[in-house]
Amino acid sequence: MVEDEPLQRMDMCDLVEEAGFEAVLARDADHAIAILTGRLDITIVFTDIDMPGSMNGLKLAAAIRERWPPIEIIITTAGLAPDLSSLPARAIFLPKPLVPDDAIRTLQTLAP
Repeated sequence: MVEDEPLQRMDMCDLVEEAGFEAVLARDADHAIAILTGRLDITIVFTDIDMPGSMNGLKLAAAIRERWPPIEIIITTAGLAPDLSSLPARAIFLPKPLVPDDAIRTLQTLAP
């Protein structure tokens, strides 16, 4: 989970755990990259687009697809939906506010 807003991060964490997965939390893209560099067991990254730091969620998703191609990506935002052609291959967009059942179903569908 990559989300800079603490309350939203906790809500997204609850969704991940309700879907049956362990949530690993990152506060921004740089933190997420550091986590991914140190762990080989992460199979899905769920990221917000709008975040402070060196890159937003779309740039993070592109970096993940380039460096860790097998990792599945879910992108979300409360802002304007991105042009779907700007998403990396296989990335899925879910708008905020997240519909819990949709988010859980998407996570379970992407799981290996």
